[in-house]
Amino acid sequence: MNKYTIIFVSLLSFTLTVYGNNDLAHTAISLVPRPSQLAPGNGDYVFSAQTVFAVENKEQAEVANELIGQFTRSARFTPGLKVGGKKGDIRFVTDASLKDEAYSLNVSSNEILIKAADCRGFFYALQTIRQLLPPAIENSNVTDEDVDWKIPAVAITDEPRFSYRGLMLDVARFFMPKENLLRIIDCMAMLKINKLHFHLTDDNGWRIEIKKYPRLTEIGAWRADRTDVPFPLRRNARPGEPTPIGGFYTQEDIKEIVAYAAKHQIEVIPEIEMPAHCTAALASYPQFACPVVNKFISVLPGMGEDNGGMVFCAGNDSVFTFFRDVIDEVAALFPSRYIHLGGDEAAKAYWKKCPLCQARIKKEHLAHEEELQSYFMNRVAGYVRSKGKEIIGWDELTNSKLPEGAIICGWRGFGQAALKAAAQGHLFIMTPARVMYLIRYQGPQWFEPQTYFGNITLKDVYEYEPIQQDWKPEYASLLMGIQASMWTEFCDKPSDVEYQLFPRLAALAEVAWVQPEQKDWPLFLKALDNYTAHLEKKRVIFARSMYNIQHTVTPEKGVLRVRLECIRPDVEIRYTVDGSEPTETSMLYTHPLTVKDSRTINCATFGAGRQLGKTLALPVKWNKATAKPILGDKPNERVLTNGIRGSRKHTDFEWCGWPENDSVTFTIDLQKEEKMKAVTIGCITNYGMSIHKPGSVSITVSNDNEHFVSAKEINFTPEEIFREGSYVDDLLINLEEEVSARYVRVTTKGAGCCPAQHVHPGQNTRFYFDEIIIE
Repeated sequence: MNKYTIIFVSLLSFTLTVYGNNDLAHTAISLVPRPSQLAPGNGDYVFSAQTVFAVENKEQAEVANELIGQFTRSARFTPGLKVGGKKGDIRFVTDASLKDEAYSLNVSSNEILIKAADCRGFFYALQTIRQLLPPAIENSNVTDEDVDWKIPAVAITDEPRFSYRGLMLDVARFFMPKENLLRIIDCMAMLKINKLHFHLTDDNGWRIEIKKYPRLTEIGAWRADRTDVPFPLRRNARPGEPTPIGGFYTQEDIKEIVAYAAKHQIEVIPEIEMPAHCTAALASYPQFACPVVNKFISVLPGMGEDNGGMVFCAGNDSVFTFFRDVIDEVAALFPSRYIHLGGDEAAKAYWKKCPLCQARIKKEHLAHEEELQSYFMNRVAGYVRSKGKEIIGWDELTNSKLPEGAIICGWRGFGQAALKAAAQGHLFIMTPARVMYLIRYQGPQWFEPQTYFGNITLKDVYEYEPIQQDWKPEYASLLMGIQASMWTEFCDKPSDVEYQLFPRLAALAEVAWVQPEQKDWPLFLKALDNYTAHLEKKRVIFARSMYNIQHTVTPEKGVLRVRLECIRPDVEIRYTVDGSEPTETSMLYTHPLTVKDSRTINCATFGAGRQLGKTLALPVKWNKATAKPILGDKPNERVLTNGIRGSRKHTDFEWCGWPENDSVTFTIDLQKEEKMKAVTIGCITNYGMSIHKPGSVSITVSNDNEHFVSAKEINFTPEEIFREGSYVDDLLINLEEEVSARYVRVTTKGAGCCPAQHVHPGQNTRFYFDEIIIE
């Protein structure tokens, strides 16, 4: 019996234990998020034109009509609806003993009984039914499929772990058309996610109509077209340049979005950024910038070059009048009890030079510019409170005095700064960048569209536990919940956003709804497959990254060990070593492979007789340095001699980078004396991330690892170092003459800071190498 058979038998045994010893058909009851309690029954309930929903009042009728409407669109019938009657096939019964958002669902072959204390509970019960129905329920038109509109008999009692289960959607960097946004809201609702944090303003666009300030959308909603290069590479607009990229929501659009979300039990929380991330607003009304700003202000197509540090002038009282006016209109449009005021990443350089800001610091007896930001946020927050609203802000607000009653979104790192607010008795929400930022790569990077930083896989999101063991007990009671954040710098079309959101949003929902002791990764994957089948019918683009293979190739005693991994335990990895495409009959991967020469390993995941993930091609190129040790104790340097070249993504785990910018040295032990004529070093340039060639590379050699002699040094000009683009270069170093040595030492010197004309002037450069080739 192989390990995959063992896994299947174990899962089947566990499923029967949890769900009861009913017929095997009922082990297919798969829901995400997983219900608190579930007991399968016997038989199925079949929906038809004779099915009647019986509800108690008009509010419940609105909830029922959501599911009835889906039958109308996708099936060839419309179930009936009775308001105020007690007789029906699907009955709603108010049960005040249940908690907010909780529900009980009892399905038999004859009827469905739903109990809840509020409309949210009834709605979530119907979302459970929706997932139990065939995925064809999601069709936008009457299906031609022969569908049995039935669900299995089951008894479910369910309630959420956290009251705040959120998604932050950035529509400022990429404007999401209204129809696509509504579809995302619908997909959120199916997962019982109940908060949409709506990031409406930033440097790259102002997306909400404010009638008192029309230039915010006439100018601030539009930017120059730089879509031919990735976000970090984009240069600022020139005066007079056309600005065709963007869009905004009218106030009527906002009302429609809010109403649609409310029908889906989702609260829309607007965010108006301040005092930074405001260049779109300042491009519209430059008088709100500090008077020391003496450059053209445009809506930023990218990271902003030296305009990225723009802030609202904290010494200008008209700025606060502006925000009062904006908040008046925002508060009227959004019934949410919250308004998010941003507060993150505010550079202070202009405030330090601004006479108005310095006068404000003196007048208010503030110690420094950080306290000036606290003054700014507290002043605006006070006006928000006067409108009957509460404020939310990013965790930089904890750097100084917090506004009264502020709720903090912990985002930096693992969100620890939010605990500073909790220590002062403030509520908080966890949305840590290291786990919950969906802009990051969601699988093996060789297959993913380019974005920032490292990986946050589906499994990483699923395994996140917000409440840590070292927390003080009172912190857990102040945690409102968790949120995934979808920043859109690298999105140019709606499908880009959907691809990054799904299916990781389902893992967020599981963490937010399910008690940690009830989580089960294999069972979640089974439920996820059902959810993604629904997404397919809705024609939502979702990633299949969970089926792709991550490789690790490590030098070990003169050979290479190749480890292949997939985050799904229910797949087989099949591989070939002759360069041919893998099939379901290719060799089964069961343990790390040993490679001793140049060859190409092709591998992919399989299940049910078909290929599930993309084919991973690993061309191993052997040279005199391959599989040889790098002296020292830095594990990341092992990729320099593992025979695998990196991709154009410097975080794909095949590139070795160093934090030092001045000088780096490493030594390769060839294990014996070797003749050599050239050394080649794989080097990557990612101009937008300030990753460039080093200033110089020198090669020295030795036979005893003590006395080294120079073999060659090369230097690079600023033009060579700072050439724009993202590309891989091979730094070829032809030695002065053929040498014979055992030890090869590479010493590099950094290129210093980015020059003034760079997209990131003054920022420290970094360099990354992927392979040392000795010939």
